[in-house]
Amino acid sequence: MTRVTPRFDSLAAARYAPPPPVDGAAQKRIDLEEVFGENLFGLHEMKSRLPKPQFEALLSTIQNGTELDPSVADAVAVAMKEWALEKGATHYTHWFQPLTGATAEKHDSFLKPTGDGRAITEFSGKELVQGEPDASSFPSGGLRATFEARGYTAWDPTSPAFLMEGPGGAYLCIPTAFASWAGDALDKKTPLLRSMHALDEQARRALRLFGSPAKPVRPTCGAEQEFFLVDEEFFYRRPDLVTSNRTLFGTKPPKGQEMEDHYFGSIPARVLEFMNEVEFELYRLGVPVTTRHNEVAPGQYEMAPIFEDANQAADHQQLMMSTLRRVARKYGLVCILHEKPFQGVNGSGKHLNWSFGTDDQNLLEPGETPHDNMQFLFFCSAVLKAVARHQDLLRVSVAHAGNDHRLGANEAPPAIISAFVGDQLQDIFEQIEKAGEARSSKAGGLLGLGVKVLPRLPKHAGDRNRTSPFAFTGNKFEFRALGSSQSISFPATVLNTIVAEALDELCTKLEEELEKGTSFDDALRSLLASEIHEFKHVIFNGDNYSEEWVKEAERRGLLNLRSTMDALPRLVDRKNVELFEKYGVLSRRELESRYEIFVDRYFKTINIEGETGQYMAETMILPAATRYLNDLLTAAERADEVGMRAEGVLKTAARVNELIDQLTEKLEVLATQNQELGGDDVFSKAEHMRKNIIPALDAVRDVVDRLERIIPDDLWPVPTYRDMLFVK
Repeated sequence: MTRVTPRFDSLAAARYAPPPPVDGAAQKRIDLEEVFGENLFGLHEMKSRLPKPQFEALLSTIQNGTELDPSVADAVAVAMKEWALEKGATHYTHWFQPLTGATAEKHDSFLKPTGDGRAITEFSGKELVQGEPDASSFPSGGLRATFEARGYTAWDPTSPAFLMEGPGGAYLCIPTAFASWAGDALDKKTPLLRSMHALDEQARRALRLFGSPAKPVRPTCGAEQEFFLVDEEFFYRRPDLVTSNRTLFGTKPPKGQEMEDHYFGSIPARVLEFMNEVEFELYRLGVPVTTRHNEVAPGQYEMAPIFEDANQAADHQQLMMSTLRRVARKYGLVCILHEKPFQGVNGSGKHLNWSFGTDDQNLLEPGETPHDNMQFLFFCSAVLKAVARHQDLLRVSVAHAGNDHRLGANEAPPAIISAFVGDQLQDIFEQIEKAGEARSSKAGGLLGLGVKVLPRLPKHAGDRNRTSPFAFTGNKFEFRALGSSQSISFPATVLNTIVAEALDELCTKLEEELEKGTSFDDALRSLLASEIHEFKHVIFNGDNYSEEWVKEAERRGLLNLRSTMDALPRLVDRKNVELFEKYGVLSRRELESRYEIFVDRYFKTINIEGETGQYMAETMILPAATRYLNDLLTAAERADEVGMRAEGVLKTAARVNELIDQLTEKLEVLATQNQELGGDDVFSKAEHMRKNIIPALDAVRDVVDRLERIIPDDLWPVPTYRDMLFVK
């Protein structure tokens, strides 16, 4: 009988040796300052190549949002082409972010035939500013008919062009927005830029009330990227990982994360080499990645950049994800960005650190005495007001099938949106609510460690809370509910828009009081006291994992939208449509299109998982179980022939036979539900996935995982968690 021996794969994976570094990839010999941004056509490069008037005009567009002069585009195109050609580029592409959640590109050559058998290199301002890719096969959510293929990409001068290099050459990537022929946004960048404008407008208005210079206000983001690495020996032997990016079957290994020895542990040698090259590639593209470490689960890691402009941060997040996946293959690894690739160990998130400010001040910086910093308290109150009013939108912004496995699983925040502010800030808010003003701030002091040779450390006035979905962490808020595979653009768009609305309303109330003759200080104190009463129910500094909090949240009237399909319909509620339309971020048509796209993506994700699970169970698991049953019965028959008792063999055979019967029964249900699909429209199909496919697949998994525990290793047809999580 033919045997499958996945143990040999484990040995091959364990013996893997990364290729020696070549060219510039030898990390020890590089000058980080010289390398950083060398493949980025940023301000430094533009300043050295553009005439001064054109550079200053472009700078005004980037920093102040002034309309772009077409003549500037011509000058930039020439400089950009020359720079790219010098670096070996042969093509350029308008790099955009359609509603697939990934990036897209169509390459065009710089080479233009002259008609006499020769050619020249050309790139005009017109080609820089606008491209025309085929839009017919990108998700539109009903914004256009399938036959309406025309789409436009529009140059985003606020995000620098960059060069991508590979074995086949280099090409220039120009970050762009993507819209339909009718002008509807078909991407994630356009609404993000619109929301940044809305926030800038309202924050400047607030700064004028405080007597501060009304400089441009920009939201900033820093997204922490968690991911798993699996040896490709294993990955490509698992159809579920290939099609779904998560394991649909797999029993818990004898050792998981119980020993707590992986988190912040020494990074395995192969993984460290991989991280070095990822960092090197990202540095060259100007991505300011600064942190790397082991995460909680075995085989799980994290890399994170520092804060930067929200638009660039969103672009850089896409570059980070693609670079992680691309470089991993060079080291015999596959990078998995799914939120829950392995059941029974921690999943992966993408904590979005978010703030906003001018070029010289962070508007969420509390200072040494936060109770005296009324400007900070005003802006912080606006954020909390926005969170309290729009819990639903924040939940929707992180809702997708992968994240349903993670939220509320004691490794990520629950689906209930609340805000952690820490003891110091909560105390200040309580003082203001009761007395109309705050007279003190809880001090942090110094932390003694009981050993004279160790320094006394500055102690924060409040601890961190890793269980909170939206936590104030000193000078920013950390939105911890994002899934590791998703773009940060839509969550950032939601944050920018809801805070713009809150600032708008607070400024209006202040202005009305000032018109009545009320002093600014009195009007501000009265406003903050009344607003705190309205948003304090969303503040929670305790354990968000506890059952007591779930009950308390319900008493407070907070939403508990447990699954994606519970959350998504809230996107098109009247208040949310009015919000996005009021601030010009998304029209009703654009918002409804995203609702349809999100639902469709949920349906397709679960449908693929259901079909894959059925395929694996029928063609891999069931045959393996049958082979083992046959081996057991053959052994029992031979034992009987020589007069030996085979009670243990027969008991095992009976157990295997029972599980085969159960698996067959559960598979019939799954197969029937897979064939059914649930209806004619995408919404009923998505509901069918949630109500029928997910429980049917879970039932099949339960039996398969029990079979894995008793079927011999040399018969089990797919790599196990034991190997995938620990062989690096």
